[in-house]
Amino acid sequence: MTDDEPNERAIRVWFRLLRLQSRIQSTVAEHLRAIDLSVPQCDVLTTLTEAEGISQQELAQRLYVTKGNISGLLDRLERAALVERRSTAVDRRQYAIYLTAAGRAAADQAIAVQHELIAATFGKLTTNDLAAFEALLIAARDQVRAYREREKAGRARVASG
Repeated sequence: MTDDEPNERAIRVWFRLLRLQSRIQSTVAEHLRAIDLSVPQCDVLTTLTEAEGISQQELAQRLYVTKGNISGLLDRLERAALVERRSTAVDRRQYAIYLTAAGRAAADQAIAVQHELIAATFGKLTTNDLAAFEALLIAARDQVRAYREREKAGRARVASG
């Protein structure tokens, strides 16, 4: 094994993971289009099944998008009668987001679509392979988080220096 081989393997695995994520995303998008939903709409609806009544800001944070992005998305979902904004008792200018009956049905359908895709793909892997894959994903996630924290700390040092 040469000194470059681990780095070459890391590069190869990195790009395989990116391509896998892209293939998964396009497959999910294709199946969601069949039920008249986009991936971002599905993300909102399924998140609301777990945390109905949250604010737009909380929803944006959970989905890792800007408040502006979520606002336009909610406008479209509200026009489609899938969600509704309700003023909060504390501050009439702030809204809590709720699913309508149609929104809950769409969310349930989207969840079923994803469960079918999972069963047809990852569900075909052995329990041991899934456990190993999950452990590797967690380790990779932790490395990316640590990298981001180091970058953030470096930027803070530069800004204060």
